[in-house]
Amino acid sequence: MKQIEVQIMGQSYLLGCPDGGEAQLREAVDRVDAAMCKIRDAGKVKARDRIAVLASLNLAFDLAAQQAAAAAAPAPAVAVAATASTGETSGDTDPQAAQLIQRLDQALAGDGHLL
Repeated sequence: MKQIEVQIMGQSYLLGCPDGGEAQLREAVDRVDAAMCKIRDAGKVKARDRIAVLASLNLAFDLAAQQAAAAAAPAPAVAVAATASTGETSGDTDPQAAQLIQRLDQALAGDGHLL
């Protein structure tokens, strides 16, 4: 296991890093550093340990939100012969698929934008 030196909020840390994981670890360090500096620069919290806890919670919340969004996203659908604008389907289209497409069109029509 390799050790690398990193900086988080101006403080040096020597971290163990698995072989081939240096880029991923440095990316994680950059995210933690950015999150902590953002909290520190907001000026409301000064204690380093409290900043670290708040940054950790923010990062964990963001990760949980991303995982929930990924879990809620529908799996890629097989090609279904349907026109999105009219909702008309060809004769050989599965009725359940056509109904699902229609429901998706209705749900997305009110949104006005995609994420």
